[in-house]
Amino acid sequence: MAMKLYYYPGACSLAPHIALREANLEFELERVDLATKQTASGAPFAAVNPKGQVPALALESDAVLTEVPAILQYVADRAPRTRLAPSAGTIDRYRLQEWLNFVTAELHKGLGALFRPDVPDAWRKVVLDTVGARLGYLDRHLKGGQYLMNGTFTVADSYAFTILNWASYVRIELAPWPAVQGYLERIAARPSVRQAMRAEGLIG
Repeated sequence: MAMKLYYYPGACSLAPHIALREANLEFELERVDLATKQTASGAPFAAVNPKGQVPALALESDAVLTEVPAILQYVADRAPRTRLAPSAGTIDRYRLQEWLNFVTAELHKGLGALFRPDVPDAWRKVVLDTVGARLGYLDRHLKGGQYLMNGTFTVADSYAFTILNWASYVRIELAPWPAVQGYLERIAARPSVRQAMRAEGLIG
């Protein structure tokens, strides 16, 4: 039995979806209705992931992995020749984890909060100021290369792309950070990214 990725279109589950395609691993997709907490097959999603959040990756062993950074590293380690993650125990692997934590804590949580329709204007300003500072850091870093790590696409890039792609949905203009904007466009052009977005109905 192939792995199965439980996802919602354009959500953070897009990151492991891209990684699975980059790794050329066999997998199935099952959409989750986040409003009803039901899977496309009609099962309660809580039976898969009691947290009620995507992504969840059901493994061939019947185990289930949750949380984007954990799933991404698992996928990368399943396909070491693709170099989607540096070898375990190396300093570069810890750099990868550093980037995954940066995206999770500094970008994902901030931008994700802005999807809520009831976010007060004062709180939105606080989030925008905080995220803006993080985007400034990212912009300076990306002026030195095409990807987050050593000129090589890694699973950290699939995660960063997914979250940065939310900017237009939450009314953040990326023009003040041209290196970030160029990075987003560059990742969007990758075949695996286009395939994943097409499969999720995000592009035609």
